[in-house]
Amino acid sequence: MKLAHHYGDKPIAELPMLFQRILSNTTLDWFRRRKTRNAIFSNMSDFESAGDDSDFDLLETLEALTTSEGTESAQDATERAQTLQQIEAAIKDLPGRQREAFLMRYWEEMDVAETAAAMGCSEGSVKTHCSRAIQALSRNLSAKGIKL
Repeated sequence: MKLAHHYGDKPIAELPMLFQRILSNTTLDWFRRRKTRNAIFSNMSDFESAGDDSDFDLLETLEALTTSEGTESAQDATERAQTLQQIEAAIKDLPGRQREAFLMRYWEEMDVAETAAAMGCSEGSVKTHCSRAIQALSRNLSAKGIKL
């Protein structure tokens, strides 16, 4: 439907390439949404006790989890959040193709062949873009004092 709606005026020779890109992007969007939903929403049965305890209270369970030993301090949480913001900023500073290859390979966990097909380039180009992205991120983050 997207092909007909948005690209109906394009020459017929371009349609297979456009269809491939639309299919690839739609599939990636679906996986991203699913990954986000799975990270945000958890199954409430995970919080229930093993028995048929009718006095189960989710708030008490969450409070026990947050006050238990092993949780990070506010300072640690703030430092971690700031580090993640700096990493995100460094990724945004990458050139477009490097950022695209890096995110597909390491965020979406796609293999080289899938990334090459999605980007419309060779596998060697994907490897080059990823290598350059990693080098640039390493330099950028090292200059900010972040050791990963």
